[in-house]
This record gives sequence, structure tokens and C-alpha cells, in this order.
Amino acid sequence: MDDKTEKLNLKREVGLVGAVSLISGTMIGSGIFMSPQTLLSTIGSPGASLVVWACCGLLVIMASFCYAELGTVIRESGGEYIYILKTSGPVMAFMLIFSSVLFVRPAGVAGISLSFAQYVVAPFYTDCPPPLLLVKGMAAVSILVIATVNCLNVRFAMKIQVFFMVAKLLALVVIIIGGLVMLIRGHTENFENSFENTNVGLNPIGIAFYQGLWSYDGWNNLNYVTEELKRPEVNLPRAVVIAISLVTGLYLLVNVSYLTVMTPKELMSSSAVAVTWGNKVLGSWGWTMSVAAALSAFGSLNGTFFSGGRVCFVAAREGHLPDILAMAHVSRLTPSPALIFTTVVSLLVLIPGDFQSIVNFFSFTAWFFYGITLSGLVYLKIKKPELPRPFKVPIILPILVIIVAIFLVLAPILDNPQIEYLYVSLFILSGAVVYVPFIHFKLCPGLLTKLTVFLQLFLEVAPTEKNL
Repeated sequence: MDDKTEKLNLKREVGLVGAVSLISGTMIGSGIFMSPQTLLSTIGSPGASLVVWACCGLLVIMASFCYAELGTVIRESGGEYIYILKTSGPVMAFMLIFSSVLFVRPAGVAGISLSFAQYVVAPFYTDCPPPLLLVKGMAAVSILVIATVNCLNVRFAMKIQVFFMVAKLLALVVIIIGGLVMLIRGHTENFENSFENTNVGLNPIGIAFYQGLWSYDGWNNLNYVTEELKRPEVNLPRAVVIAISLVTGLYLLVNVSYLTVMTPKELMSSSAVAVTWGNKVLGSWGWTMSVAAALSAFGSLNGTFFSGGRVCFVAAREGHLPDILAMAHVSRLTPSPALIFTTVVSLLVLIPGDFQSIVNFFSFTAWFFYGITLSGLVYLKIKKPELPRPFKVPIILPILVIIVAIFLVLAPILDNPQIEYLYVSLFILSGAVVYVPFIHFKLCPGLLTKLTVFLQLFLEVAPTEKNL
């Protein structure tokens, strides 16, 4: 018997159209239908809210260019995790994966599924808020459906992504055209004295950015699936430029439309902005906006799931999570154990979570690790200039984004300290405590080996190789 075992690879199934759909389809999710009212009430004026939306877009474009360079230098799936592992070492990478797998990714999935559920049940409860149990039950069903699709077939998951992207683009185009028609008719009164009552404190600006950046979340999704991308050195930078420029332009136009149709007071008091907009502009067809927002959130949920399962998968392959999570289905070639694990944790986060707090703590944790990732790019540029780089950015770009990331992490804490931020910080640091006994000294491996063998047979999965 030859002792070499044949290993599996994840297939390169994602082309340029799929890549653009994955980025923009995940970015245009629930955020643009859920965040505008909170952002406006935090920052205080329509003019300042549009400035924040534009700045969020600019920041994300700068950060994604840096990620495009990282993705072409380190050509492995896993996004921040694999970049931090290669530049900052295993302890910091484990702290990321610990908070990412147990909080950040599931929080993202739970937040999007909640907004999907709210829009699905909204037409049936026009005069009162829907029961919380119904909303959470609907959110749980959506998570289970998406998990099943992603476990069965990568190509089908990408087709879903493209379909929902087209649906949500149509919805945004309707909102933009409706707003432009109202503007042409002379409805400009909401833009007079548009910077009046602006809140210029560290905390409101930081929280407003958190809400805006939640709507842009997903800009780095392609870096999680580099090994499944066709010609990553060409398609990664191209997809980033096309998708993020498109989304930033759409977001600005959609917010102008919202503010043309609704007064700032109406916008701030709305629980579902798109539905309020639809009722005012489309009349009896207002319910279509609820359907469009639900479809949008569902597509975003699919994209978040598609990339989130891959992070688990890569961390397990590097030995930072149980081996079973690094395996793929023998015939379907999908990382099903990692996807099932993400599903279970997401459902647990969904039970106590509410949308607003999920967004703030999600953004706080995410930007902490984005800053560390980009400091790794600066390190590579200074210490290893000889590495082949098909795509390059000037060193000032990551430095600027790091400064903004530091501001975003510290601003809300310095201006308005909340005990929850301390809990989140302690949770991130607890990753280092878990690392020493379980990863460095590999405690209780015997039990894990038996469990791995059982699950491997039960789920019909096998180890995989890197797809470089």
C-alpha cells in the first residue's frame, strides 16, 4: 500500500462576476435599509450624515486596496486570520480567530438575519411592532436555509449570490429614481441648512461611523476565499475596484433619495426606512420595498456565510481549531463541518442579541483587527520588499487606514465609556489565555481524536490541501 493519501482541494469556482457579486452582494445587505435612521439621529444633521456615508466609502476603498495587495502577496484563503498569522504570529492570530469564530462572524450573521426577519414580517404588522419571538424564529429559519445551501453546493451558493445581487440593485435603482423625480419636482426643503444641529463629539462621530461601516461590511469578503478565486492576482484588485465604487455611489444616491422624500424627523423615527419611503412614494405598492429589503438581507446573509465558514476552515487547517473543521465533503467539496459549526454559534448569538448593540460591538471588534492586519502590510513593505507583488499600494495608504482604525476603536470608549466595551476587550484578550493550554501545550488531544474520527465518518468529510 502506498502510504501517501490523496487529499482534496477546494475548487477555483469564483470568476470576476461571482467575485463582484460576492463583495457588493454582501455589502448591500441589511445596512442600507436599517442604518440610515440611527446614523442620522447620532450625527444630528442630513448634511453631516451624507459626509459620513461618503467618508465610510472612501475609508473602505482605501482599506480594500491594501487588502488587495495582501491577497496577492499571501495567496491563501482566510482573510485577516492568515495575514495576521504570517505577520504578527500565532498568538495574535488565535486571538482573532477566537473572537471571530465565537462572536464577530456569528454576530454578523445574527444581525443580518434579524433585519431579514423584520422586513419579512413587517407587512403583516403595519400598526404595531411584530412579536420578538416571531422575528427571532424567522431569523433562525433563514440561517438554517442558507447553511443547507452552502453545505450542498458552492456553485449553487454563488448563483444565489448573483441572483440576489441583481434583485437588490433593482430595489436601490427604484429608490434612487424615485428620489431624483422628487428632487426635479423641487422637493429640496430637507436640504436647506443641512448642517444645522450637527453633533461634533468623538462619541457621535465614532458611533455614526460604526453604523455607516456596518452597511459597508463585506468589503473584505473576497480575501476569505482567495483559493477558490480564478486568477486571484488579476481578479482580486479588479473586483474590489468595481464592487466598492459601485456600492459607495449607490449608497450616497439612496440616502439623498431618503432625505428628499422624508424629513429628518420622519427618517429618524422610522423602524424600516425603505418601507416608510415605499409607502410615501409608491403608495399601495409600498410593500414591494419590504420584499426588496428582505431579499437584500437574504443575499447578504448568503455572502457572509459563504466567507465565514472559510475562516473557520483555514484556522483549523493551521491547527488553531479542531481538525474536523478543516475537512471538506468528499464529493461536494464544501467545508461542511466549518459551516455547521458557524450555524450553531450564530443561532446561539441570535437568542439574546438585539440589532443595535450587535452592530456597535461587531464594528468595535472588527476595526481593532483590521488595524492589526494593516500594520502587518506595513511590516511586509518595510521588512520584505523583495516579495512578488502583482498589485501594489503606496505605504501611506495602510498608515492612514491604521490611524482611522485607532480612532474608531478608541473614540466611543474615551468619549462615553460603557462597561460593554470592557467585556468585549476582555473577551478578545481571553483568546491569549485559551491559546497557552489548548493550542501551545495541546491538552486533551485523545478525546478530540475520537470525536474527529466519529464526525469524519458521520459527515463524510476528509482533510484538504492548500489550493495555491
